[in-house]
Amino acid sequence: MSYEEKYNTARWDAEPVRGAERPHRQISSAERKKRKRQGKRRRFVLWLIFVLTVSAILAGVGWLLANDMCAFNKEPITTTIEITKDDNINTVSKKLKEEGLIEYRWFFKLFAGIRHAEDKIGIGKYELNSEMDYNALINGMRNKNATLNADTVKVSIPEGYSVRQTIALLAKYGVNTEENLLEAAGNATFDYAFIDNDNKGDIVRLEGYLFPDTYEFFVGEDSAHALNRLLANFDAKMSDELMDKISNSPYSMYQILTIASLIEKETDGTDREKIASVIYNRLNNVGETYHKLQIDASLIYGLGERYTGTLTTADLEYNTPYNLSLYEGLPPTPIANPGLASIQAAVEPASTNYYFYALGTDGVHHFFKTYREHVNFVNSAQYAG
Repeated sequence: MSYEEKYNTARWDAEPVRGAERPHRQISSAERKKRKRQGKRRRFVLWLIFVLTVSAILAGVGWLLANDMCAFNKEPITTTIEITKDDNINTVSKKLKEEGLIEYRWFFKLFAGIRHAEDKIGIGKYELNSEMDYNALINGMRNKNATLNADTVKVSIPEGYSVRQTIALLAKYGVNTEENLLEAAGNATFDYAFIDNDNKGDIVRLEGYLFPDTYEFFVGEDSAHALNRLLANFDAKMSDELMDKISNSPYSMYQILTIASLIEKETDGTDREKIASVIYNRLNNVGETYHKLQIDASLIYGLGERYTGTLTTADLEYNTPYNLSLYEGLPPTPIANPGLASIQAAVEPASTNYYFYALGTDGVHHFFKTYREHVNFVNSAQYAG
């Protein structure tokens, strides 16, 4: 390589070095301030856009939540909600949502928690509508005797229990005290046409109407409210069809219930209609019984606490209108609370010529047309005694 070529190569290599060594252009203080102001403005605009966007979203959400909470602009809906002992605020909110009464379950649950709704909402069926706000919905499901937090107890009341037996059973399971329940049975006002609210003081006014069934009560439930459950069930069971049949019979509803109570105390579970036929045959015909029903269960009811478990000669001669061997016709009141099957048997008895029946060793009743047939059976080894 010639000297000139070497010189040029060195010169070219040195150019970048000299260029690198040249100082950068200095930014003035005013320019730096200007750029800083521009950056602040950009950040402020971005922040403002963010705040306005979030505010708009929150305002929209807030309006939707307020709409739901205050029941604004909702489609008109009326529905029935059933609350059970297994429900809680979560399941209640789900039912309300499914029926179209609320839109936002989480918001209702939040509101319900603030309002302590579990201490207000109670077990039962409630008619609600979409014009009700959250507070109205909670109050619409209110039941002081049946809150979701209350302790409950299931009680199965057997067919054929008297008012006194029913009350003792309820007291046993802690529904309320026997004293309070007896007081309510005798003196509380019950809003049913079939209950005598004018002549209070005697629990017998409820006899025949405390429908035997399985119920769920609250421990310490109001006594009148507890008894009202049974009365309401009786009222529901007396369908229009059944009431029409009673109206077309020669007997009043009270007499039908009295007959049904006698059937209930006498039946082995399979012969209600036949027992009903014996009762009507004796009531309507002189026959060999002279209109006397001669049903021991009625006498036992009339004896009350005097009854010791076995009817004595003195018991059989005891003068009470419930002694159907001494008095003709029906006892003055039902002697128990019959089930639906016995009520239906009282309305539609079998058509027979039977006037007597007796329990056999086979565990069922045997029916007879004449007193002689009856006596022959009673004196046989087939009679259960």
